[in-house]
Amino acid sequence: MKKIAIYSMKGGVGKTAAAVNLSYLAAAGGDNTLLCDLDPQGASTYYFRIRASKNFNTNKFIKGGKHIDKNIKGTDYPHLDLLPSKLSYRNLDLALDALKNSRKRLKQIFKDLEYEYDYLFMDCPPGISLISENVFNAADIIIVPLIPTTLSELTYEKLIKFFEKNDIDSGKIYTFFSMVESRKTLHQETMNKVSQEGGNILESRIPYRSDVEKMGIYREPVPVSSPHSDSTQAYVELWNEIKSLC
Repeated sequence: MKKIAIYSMKGGVGKTAAAVNLSYLAAAGGDNTLLCDLDPQGASTYYFRIRASKNFNTNKFIKGGKHIDKNIKGTDYPHLDLLPSKLSYRNLDLALDALKNSRKRLKQIFKDLEYEYDYLFMDCPPGISLISENVFNAADIIIVPLIPTTLSELTYEKLIKFFEKNDIDSGKIYTFFSMVESRKTLHQETMNKVSQEGGNILESRIPYRSDVEKMGIYREPVPVSSPHSDSTQAYVELWNEIKSLC
């Protein structure tokens, strides 16, 4: 099972849209796929029209094992399951901090699912916290959406420095440009600058389009609601590029 985190320090960069569409495309290819919604906002959970069980909470999540199995939900799509978020995940950092080996608990939880799925996607909350450090340790690949603006570039640079300072392998960080408006000079200049500075910059770019925003209305992945759109084609290209890394 390949573990792929969709992560950014910054919110509002297209992280959840990427997690939903990429996990859908992985499953559509016939691979057994689990999307774990770690963000207490629960946007991925909402998009797939799923609610977590009333009794599921942070404490049961960090216990793992049968508590996870019982709360994994099937989606409307073959081969795609979801482990829904709960608002109580806002306390996940505190719960993890009370455990021994608190930075690697997520890795242990997912180990129990190793032979049930081909791909595990994590829709991660923004910021750098204990749950983020768990994600960094658990993931095989960390996909970082980057809007080509100054602030997004700054947070990307801070993430790389955090990995280096804490002796975490920054080689598993891959970035793609998200919500790209090709007519904007700032976007073009930022993409050129970041690409020239090196690092793992994926070639696929996700354009800024209304069909992605409308995921909240249709509550479907873009390849389902707009199968012939250029947004769908962009996510297909992005998934093919990521899959080649696994």
